Amino acid sequence: MARTTGYALLAALAALVVVVSTAIFVIVGRVDVSARTGRPSLAAGGAGTAAPAAAGSWVGTWSAAPADGEPGTADGYPGWSIRNVVRTSVGGVSVRVHLSNAFGAAPLVFAHASVARSAGGGAAAVRGTMRALTFAGQESVTVPVGGGVVSDPVQLAVPERADLLVTTYAALPSGPVTFHPEARQISFMARGEHTGQVSGRSFRTPSPYWRYVSAVDVLNARAAGSVVFLGDSITDGFASSVGANHRWPDYLADRLSDSADPRLRLGVLNEGISGNRVLRDGFAGSGQGALRRLERDALSQTGVRTMVVELGINDIIRPPQQGSADAVVAGLREIVARGHARGIRVIGGTLLPFEGHGMYGPATEAVRERVNAAIRAGTVYDAVIDFDKALRDPYRPTRMLPGYDSGDHLHPGDAGYRRMAEAVRPALLRGSAATKV
Repeated sequence: MARTTGYALLAALAALVVVVSTAIFVIVGRVDVSARTGRPSLAAGGAGTAAPAAAGSWVGTWSAAPADGEPGTADGYPGWSIRNVVRTSVGGVSVRVHLSNAFGAAPLVFAHASVARSAGGGAAAVRGTMRALTFAGQESVTVPVGGGVVSDPVQLAVPERADLLVTTYAALPSGPVTFHPEARQISFMARGEHTGQVSGRSFRTPSPYWRYVSAVDVLNARAAGSVVFLGDSITDGFASSVGANHRWPDYLADRLSDSADPRLRLGVLNEGISGNRVLRDGFAGSGQGALRRLERDALSQTGVRTMVVELGINDIIRPPQQGSADAVVAGLREIVARGHARGIRVIGGTLLPFEGHGMYGPATEAVRERVNAAIRAGTVYDAVIDFDKALRDPYRPTRMLPGYDSGDHLHPGDAGYRRMAEAVRPALLRGSAATKV
C-alpha cells in the first residue's frame, strides 16, 4: 500500500471513531422524561444507564449507615415514592447509588429509582438533572434480604457540597424498611410512582429519616480518596440543627473543600449511628455493634483511605454498662487491626466529657478517663484527635464547656461540632506515619 493511501485510510478511520464516539456520548447523556408517567424514560441504547468514558476513579461522596428496620413497616411502603435528600462532599461527572435491604425480612423489589440535583434542598429537582437509575441495564432490581445493590453509573454533573435527590419506588409489599433514623435532614414521600417528577409537587409528606439509600459515589478525576467516620450519636450529629449539615464531619468537609492541597480533596462518609457501641448491639435503632458492622459500613466504602473512629462512650454509660476500660480499648484495637488489614489508616478521638448527664458518676467517669489515657498514649490508633481537650471546660474538665454543650451534657451543639472539626489537623487525613496531637 502506498504511504499516501495508508495515511488517507487512517484519517478516514479516525474520523469514523470521532463520529461514533460523539454519537455514543450524546445517547448516554440524554434522559427523557415521559409525558405519560412523569418518569425518566430510557431512550434507545440504554440512555441514562451508563457513564461516558472518563479519566478518574470512583470515590464515595455521601453515606449513611443502615441502622435498623423501621418500626411499623412490616409491609414496607408499597405504592409510595420515597425521595431522600443527601449532601455531597466531593463532586464528579458521573454518579452511582447504593441501596440497602440490610434489615429487611423479604426480598425488596424496586420498580424504579432515580437521582437528581435538588433545587434548594427541597423535593424539587434542578431541571435537566433528573436521571433514571438502572441495575445491570434494567429499570427494576431485587435486593436480597440482608444485602444491597449498586446502580449502573449515570452521567450527571455533581457539585461538591450540594444536595442530591435519590428517589425509590417499590410497588410490592416488602419490609421492614431499612432506615437511618437520626438523619438531621428532611426528606419526602409521595403516594404513587413519582420517581421522575421534577417539580416535587406530589412529595407532600416530610420525613426525618433516610430510607433504603446507604451511599452515593461519584467519578472524580482529582479526588484523593475518601475518609470514613465510624461513630455513635456524636458523629451522627445528634442535637445539631436539622437541615443545616452541622454534624462535625460536615464542618470538616467544608474545611477540606476550602483547602488548596490536592491531597485533601477527599470524600467524607459519615457512618455514625446514634446509640452505637463497640462491643455489642445497642437498643432498637442504634445499629449492630461496631465490630459487627465494620466491614459493611466502613471498610467496604468506595475509595476509603482513612477511617476516623469516635466510639466507646455508649459502652460505658448505657446498660448493660461495660465497667472494664481494657475491654473497650481491646475492641477499639480490633477495629484498628481490621482496618490495617485492608490498608486503611485509622485515626481515633478521645471520649468527650459528660458530667451533668444522667449516666455520669464516679465509676463511669473513671472508665472514660482510663480509655482516654490509653488513646492518648498512642497504643490504640495511628493518630489521635483530642476531642476531650478541645471541648472540655478548662476550669472543670469533667464537663463540656457550656458554649459547646447542646444542653444534655453529652452531645455538642452546632458550636461544639464546629469545634470538633477545628480540632482535626487536615494533614492527619493524608499522612502515613503514626502521629499524636
